[in-house]
Amino acid sequence: MGVEGKDKVRVLESGAHALSGQLGKTIQRLRKAYHLSLSELAEQSGVAKSIISQIERNETNPTLATIWRLSQALDVSIERVLSISEDEPFIDRTSRGDTPILLSDDGKVRLGIIGWIKTVEWLQWYDVHAEPGGVLESDAHQRGSIECLSVLEGEYEVEVAGVVQTAKAGETLRYRCDRPHIVRNVSDAPAHATMVCILKAAVME
Repeated sequence: MGVEGKDKVRVLESGAHALSGQLGKTIQRLRKAYHLSLSELAEQSGVAKSIISQIERNETNPTLATIWRLSQALDVSIERVLSISEDEPFIDRTSRGDTPILLSDDGKVRLGIIGWIKTVEWLQWYDVHAEPGGVLESDAHQRGSIECLSVLEGEYEVEVAGVVQTAKAGETLRYRCDRPHIVRNVSDAPAHATMVCILKAAVME
């Protein structure tokens, strides 16, 4: 049975509010997954910092053009940004095109963000591909955070606070990542690994 008049307006407004609320949460999770500040996302997207802040707090209904700019800056499809998680099936599939990619400063290490966007504030999961000699330098995460690097191909070296360990295919390195840390491909061929970062909320609380 359809609704008309004022009831229809209320239904539409309710739907728009729910969509914008989910959108704000999605934008915030993606921004944090990229370790971007509001200012940095504003610079990359061309959307004002104040507008992004209002979107994340569900205080405004952004235009489609604004959503598109944010999705481009966050390297995900606009369909993914607009999806409402409460209606998603229990089994979810993400395509390669929807997987955000981070690059190391030297451009030789690619991190595909394959973890669930809802867990990014306490659990992050990456698919790591590194060219020979590729180096990934990371700042300290929250105090108590742990990172696990499981090597699938090649050989990686991890350095934390002057301590260095290496691991080959089939081996895993677990290390404190609440201090600056470096991951290197020390093999003569491309290397592949998965990296899981467990942040403070899961480790200490």
